[in-house]
Amino acid sequence: MSETVRSAAQPLAGLRVVEISSFVAAPLAGMTLSQLGADVIRVDPLGGAADYHRWPLTDDGASIYWTGLNKGKRSVAADLRGSAGQQLISNLITDGGPGGGILLTNTVGRDWLDYDTLAARRPDLIRLEILGRADGSTAVDYTVNAAIGFPMVTGPAEHAGPINQVLPAWDLLCGLYAALAITGAVRHREATGEGSRITLPLEDVALATAGNLGFLTEAMLCQTPRPRLGNAIYGQYGQHFSAADDATFMIVALTSRHFHALTELTGTRAAVDALATALDADFTDEGARYHHRDVLTGLFTPWFRTRSGVEITAALEQTSILWERYRSFHEVVTDPRVTANPLFASLLQPGIGTYLAPSAPASVDGAHTAPQAAPRLGEHTEQVLRDRLHLSPADLARLREAAVIATES
Repeated sequence: MSETVRSAAQPLAGLRVVEISSFVAAPLAGMTLSQLGADVIRVDPLGGAADYHRWPLTDDGASIYWTGLNKGKRSVAADLRGSAGQQLISNLITDGGPGGGILLTNTVGRDWLDYDTLAARRPDLIRLEILGRADGSTAVDYTVNAAIGFPMVTGPAEHAGPINQVLPAWDLLCGLYAALAITGAVRHREATGEGSRITLPLEDVALATAGNLGFLTEAMLCQTPRPRLGNAIYGQYGQHFSAADDATFMIVALTSRHFHALTELTGTRAAVDALATALDADFTDEGARYHHRDVLTGLFTPWFRTRSGVEITAALEQTSILWERYRSFHEVVTDPRVTANPLFASLLQPGIGTYLAPSAPASVDGAHTAPQAAPRLGEHTEQVLRDRLHLSPADLARLREAAVIATES
């Protein structure tokens, strides 16, 4: 990497990562590394991996999902079942040079991708494998979520069964942990010359998060299970309110200052003081505000129900209250927080069309790096094999004819 010019926005320039993956966590890790400057080569089987046609789709059947998580990568398509294709990709993974020798994968049980097999060819190999569970058994975000408790505290208080979350939170956290772990392994290799064998179980990401946030510790130490709260916030005062025109708002009062502002806005200061006296409650304490949230919400609700969303917005903008109006995705994409946000830039994505695409969320020196289109499947097969493995046009032609590789599709 000494010959590579790095910048603050592209600190991983000079790294070359081979990604063999599908679905969310591993592709997100690869895209994150790419956004930081790494050359990420996604290797797919001929015809694409299991996520190549994953919903949502365009009217023409192209995967909006796939292009969203593979922006800025290069694509190689090869026969990963046959020995010739496996040998080719093994060569690519263990290719010489200080920036190579990095494999990111969630494809378990493939001997030819085993750490010891690859490290025998390149001792400083960095290999990160995302597992479902630490014992090697399978799991995905939705099954992991079911197993650790969150669906049992999600949803309305009166609901009896589990409620799944829409956001694949564990996949997203796992992908970011994976990118961080690879970055740390690169740092270790640069300092010592040693490679790293890294395993990252998706379930362990969820369990660690549940433990770090206190959900599991609370269950270990307290006998009373945490209840469902609907749209309330555990341990704080937070609730949604509806306007006269059915616009809905999320209101949060984390501090006494926020809560005081809410009582002033709604004209309930005297009523809240009387309630505090009647209940012998100190509403400067967040626990008291949480415990008496329902009766407090009852006091605040009439102010919201007698005003329009526009009126409520104008009033809230003059306060210190933490708030936001609920919006649909279709409303968000027309909002200035997208249309006027430098995070987004116009991107022409082959097979999808032109749309506003996000870059990496962090700006460096006040600027975002422009998002790069996702590749077409196999778009860079010949380029990568020619440049990295020095294959000749005749070699590439033979591989194409033998259906060992495929080019752009």
